[in-house]
Amino acid sequence: RQLDPRVAVQWQVRDGERVSPNQILFTLDGPARALLSGERSALNFLQTLSAVATRSQHYADLVQGTAVKLLDTRKTLPGLRLAQKYAVTCGGCHNHRIGLYDAFLIKENHIAACGGIAQAIAAAQQIAPGKPVEVEVESLAELEQALAAGADIIMLDELSLDDMRTAVKLTAGRAKLEASGGIKDSTLRSVAETGVDYISLGTLTKDIKAVDLSMRLSL
Repeated sequence: RQLDPRVAVQWQVRDGERVSPNQILFTLDGPARALLSGERSALNFLQTLSAVATRSQHYADLVQGTAVKLLDTRKTLPGLRLAQKYAVTCGGCHNHRIGLYDAFLIKENHIAACGGIAQAIAAAQQIAPGKPVEVEVESLAELEQALAAGADIIMLDELSLDDMRTAVKLTAGRAKLEASGGIKDSTLRSVAETGVDYISLGTLTKDIKAVDLSMRLSL
């Protein structure tokens, strides 16, 4: 409609609804010049965001019946973060941070710059008291440090399933646990069943394959 306000859109499906091959998703009515001018851009957006929602629903189906929440990341296409994150929710998964302003996420480079896990957490708490602090750990020893320093959420980076189960027992509800890194379709449910609270998946919004959609014009 930015090309021509006379263009009207009528949707046949709702966001997040499962669709079938050759199903009509929506119809456009308006001048052919505007429809053909906007065809490629509209399809690019729709194909990309439908792919995100489809992958989100696929992952959500894999962990159905567990208590875990699947989260996206900030690994989004430039300019499309909000749209991709909306598509994630349409598929049944959840949003992590929208931007750096939502919460602290302390990773290995931050820890190195601050001189340690405890120092990094203390610095974050001093900068913005009350803002959630999440810290990435790569071992159970680092988990203990993060717990002692008062982290709100602890990201378990590529820990084994056994170590994740141990982490859940050690944490005992003192912080939320998020599994991340190296998680595949074949291991997703096993990770969910360790008892972690969250699993974050960069693949929700990157390395996606566009859904095959097309527009057909009739006069």
